[in-house]
Amino acid sequence: MRTTARTSRRAMTFAVVAALATGLLAGCATDDDSGSDGGSSGGAGNKGGTTLTIGTFGVFGYKQAGLYDEYMKLHPGVTIKENVTTRTDVYWPKTLTRLQAGSGTDDIQAIEVGNITEAVQTQADKFVDLGKEVDKSQWLDWKNAQATTKDGKLIGLGTDVGPMAICYRKDLFEKAGLETDRTKLAAQWQGDWNKYVDLGKQYMKKAPNGTKYVDSASSVYNAALGGEKERYYDKDGSVIWDKSTGVKKSWNAAMEVATSNMSAKLKQFDKPWQQGFANGTFATVACPAWMLGYIQEKSGDAGKGKWDVAAAPTAANWGGSFIGVPTASKHQKEAIALAKWLTAPAQQAKVFAKQASFPSMPSAYADLKPQAATTAYFSDAPLTQIFSDSAKTIPVQVFGIKDQPIGTAITDTGILQVEQKGKSPAQGWDAATKEVKDVLDQ
Repeated sequence: MRTTARTSRRAMTFAVVAALATGLLAGCATDDDSGSDGGSSGGAGNKGGTTLTIGTFGVFGYKQAGLYDEYMKLHPGVTIKENVTTRTDVYWPKTLTRLQAGSGTDDIQAIEVGNITEAVQTQADKFVDLGKEVDKSQWLDWKNAQATTKDGKLIGLGTDVGPMAICYRKDLFEKAGLETDRTKLAAQWQGDWNKYVDLGKQYMKKAPNGTKYVDSASSVYNAALGGEKERYYDKDGSVIWDKSTGVKKSWNAAMEVATSNMSAKLKQFDKPWQQGFANGTFATVACPAWMLGYIQEKSGDAGKGKWDVAAAPTAANWGGSFIGVPTASKHQKEAIALAKWLTAPAQQAKVFAKQASFPSMPSAYADLKPQAATTAYFSDAPLTQIFSDSAKTIPVQVFGIKDQPIGTAITDTGILQVEQKGKSPAQGWDAATKEVKDVLDQ
């Protein structure tokens, strides 16, 4: 889906306000507009006060959850202006240019997970060290690690994460003669994505007419890789994608899908994939927390009570962002205070309730309350427990500057060659290798 793990669709709302989130997650960004100004929130009569600007992409949920208005009531001398750019592929280059120039940045800048490594490795001196301002132990260790330099500087505070589950159509499972209880089902594939794939072979033996087990081989690859410690780079920043055990395991699982009859062969977030939810085309999909609202919207009323959620084979992450304070900010003290407040447990819980952005602070989990309509839609699954259990055990992963294009080369070139064009896994790997080399030469 996303050119990064979250780009434009990462924060779909639990209350079917998912339309708000099509700019997000996560990462997910393929929206049409090139950018927009979110305008000001409140702040009337702020004579002689401080105006703080916050640059975001997509829909972060702060404005939608009323957090800006709440903060301004608590701090009458502060006005908050959110500058929104819909697409991350527009937002981040623009932000980089301003960081490098040392001017024109907002007082707070959002950073998508797909861009955090570049920010850490090349722009750390342009951001305030927020590790000196907060209790870092409040965040998930692996989340902090993504935004921390080698010398220990924390350039961003974690906003949301994308813990993984499996969403499945229990009505289709029942017709195929498979287990439908979420706990027993999760036990069948626990610890190994290959077990999840093997269950797909069983599903296809008695698959309801016109249905497939999974949406695509690429989604299996991305979900499996989301739980691997070793990805495309090693801790020293060297590219190891072609030697990575995590990549090879995830590729092999994807190839089992791509060379079988269990895949609907759909490219995630394209229109046919969206229609697949309403048509019941596939029985399972790798499902980060933000995907719930998306499924709820695309499946519609007919899907209520048919979808359920089970723990994924391994704890994995897909998506998430950070907010940092540029050193160029003219209001560093006030910006730091706002960034700390926006990412505090109470505020993360409010954003979750509004639009399903899953908190990066474990202390917020006890107070998370999915909307009743969402819980009912997904067969009363214990959503908070499933996703929080995953979030707490996701491994620390090493990311590199070109993680995103490397991943896209593997999925959109290598895997699609096999799944949609009938090439062999070896041919698909060769095609991916050529594409990755081109990416690395750029």
